[in-house]
Amino acid sequence: MIEFLKFGASWVLPPGIFFVLFLFIAYCCKKRKQTRLAIAITFVTFIFYLASTSYVASMLIGRLEDAYDPPKHLPNADVIIVLGGGATGDTPDVTGTGTLCSIPANRLLTAVRLQKKLGIPIIVSGGQIYEDSGREADIARRILKELGVSEDMILLENRSLNTTQNAEYSTNILKSRKYKQPLLVTSAFHMERAVVNFNKLGVDVIPYPCDYMVNKEKVFHYNRLAPSSQALEFTAIYLQENLRTFVTKYIE
Repeated sequence: MIEFLKFGASWVLPPGIFFVLFLFIAYCCKKRKQTRLAIAITFVTFIFYLASTSYVASMLIGRLEDAYDPPKHLPNADVIIVLGGGATGDTPDVTGTGTLCSIPANRLLTAVRLQKKLGIPIIVSGGQIYEDSGREADIARRILKELGVSEDMILLENRSLNTTQNAEYSTNILKSRKYKQPLLVTSAFHMERAVVNFNKLGVDVIPYPCDYMVNKEKVFHYNRLAPSSQALEFTAIYLQENLRTFVTKYIE
């Protein structure tokens, strides 16, 4: 019963309510003999509806996340590179001010666990993207120290504003420190594009994807046909990653 109520609620809340309204507009157009316009509105609405279902969105994100699997055994790496993904500058934290957003926080958690097992340095990569956002690498350093990572095991790259610069500036650190086997930690959906950026600079990284968004095994339930803003966001991430990977490979 609860699941049925959730399914019904998805059609009276955004984005579901908009699909209902668009279909109503299409119906009105059909009544006024504007058949072609009604068909066009219905078609576009249906496409956006599919993009807003977790059934479709999880399959799309899953294709990105399946590009690489974490190594089955601890890799023979000499440094960990963890990529940023957003931070706030003035929000309260346990100590200090400024917090990482959920995606980079998950990446950092994986990097810390690997650092504890491997005993190698961490390069934290990420700058201040906007005037009102936080400088990611500086915030990450504070958190790493609180989690018990010693200062000499933390290397900062706090200038980069995107994945291309993450790779470029981190590679400069690799070369200056003579690191040869970097372990790259980033979200599973982001790993393919990140690897492409490092490979373009002649750096072979060991991918260690984390921060998975969907299960490996897809189980169908009618609620996965309910429209949701989160599913639409996942679809947007899939399109964005593919576009940016294409640009990185063939244009930049």
